[in-house]
Amino acid sequence: MKSLFTTSALLAFLTSSSVLAANLTIPMSFEYLALDGAEVETSMFSHQSDLALTNGVHKIAVRYHDVIDDSFSDSQSFVKSTPLIVTLTVDGDHQYLLQPADGDIIKNPKAFAKKPQISIKRQDNAAVTYNVEQTNFTENSFITSLFNNKNQHDIETLSASATGDSSQPIQALAVKSDIESATMSAPIIATVPAATAQKPTPAQAEQMLQYWWLQADDKTRKEFMGWAIKQL
Repeated sequence: MKSLFTTSALLAFLTSSSVLAANLTIPMSFEYLALDGAEVETSMFSHQSDLALTNGVHKIAVRYHDVIDDSFSDSQSFVKSTPLIVTLTVDGDHQYLLQPADGDIIKNPKAFAKKPQISIKRQDNAAVTYNVEQTNFTENSFITSLFNNKNQHDIETLSASATGDSSQPIQALAVKSDIESATMSAPIIATVPAATAQKPTPAQAEQMLQYWWLQADDKTRKEFMGWAIKQL
């Protein structure tokens, strides 16, 4: 009976430990944009400073966004950076803190916004495995604007005409922004014998397209967009 109780208690402990989450905290002057390929929904009326994270490697998009006093008037203006992609390895139920590299006080917000330098620390001062990459993504990337809701009707009409069956409802594809795509891991393509290889599903093809779009330079992107528009 004692052995059964001990086993049950150990199982309960392991189960509860597996769902424990780490936590990342950011200052008021930063905001979350995306986590592992999904947008982090925030409110303009309240600041989300904490983000729960499970064990493993996570890609988190954040941005410096603050209000500063205008030097030439009594008004205030906004200053913000392009998104930063933080690749963070979580290895336990730890408290992680994102901070400006030079300290909590940012002396020159405009200069900092152009090239923000940040660090990730643990509350217990243990070592943290992470990497930070600054992107040049805008809030509404060109590819998102091309395939957003206002153009969706035209795309659906063209698709219906091409298939010759306009009576069938057409499901709109969910298009991720560049920021969301950047926080996704590269798609893993399994190697199978040629005789049994299957064509990628539409969802897999879309994911691969988003991944290679992020790897391409500006010249390649422009050439691709020119080709893609001709296919519509």
